Amino acid sequence: MLRQPLEDRKITISRARYTIEYPCSFMFVASMNPCPCGYYGDPTHHCTCTPGQISRYLSKISGPMLDRIDIHCEVPVVPFKQLSQMQSGEPSEKIRERVIKARRIQEERYRGSKGVYCNAQMTERMIHQFAEPDGPSLDMLRLAMERLSLSARAYSRILKVARTIADLEGSEKVQSHHIAEAIGYRSLDRGDWAER
Repeated sequence: MLRQPLEDRKITISRARYTIEYPCSFMFVASMNPCPCGYYGDPTHHCTCTPGQISRYLSKISGPMLDRIDIHCEVPVVPFKQLSQMQSGEPSEKIRERVIKARRIQEERYRGSKGVYCNAQMTERMIHQFAEPDGPSLDMLRLAMERLSLSARAYSRILKVARTIADLEGSEKVQSHHIAEAIGYRSLDRGDWAER
């Protein structure tokens, strides 16, 4: 049921005599355990799941649904020793300033495009105009597409995320390290996830 709203930003309800369409724009955030027992990949606990159980568990999220999620990444357990010695990172105020600046860049970029305000809303034509990778980046992306068996939809999502990473960095062009970081955010696309 989430596939159409995630893709088209609208919900269509069809009945015998009529069809109604509602606008629907939202940010979808979800989390899940890595396996049924929850300990797969945890260095301090033993996972009791078989590769088949893990694979079945992960297959509950369909490929078409996963394709429509821009970023999916693993969040590993942080050992207590590391946790207690952690230094404070970048303050939230600084991150907020960077995000606001990136959003302003995007608003300015899409000023003449009706209904487009940010990179996530780019059409295919806009992706080629504003997020076209250079030669080395295209080679890297081609290699990732082949090795990970990514779909055309995943290709577009990677370029949109790379464009956003470039905006956060203040870069006018999408460069190879932006593409590499965006590919890194597709961890569930890797076919060997359950065997690692």
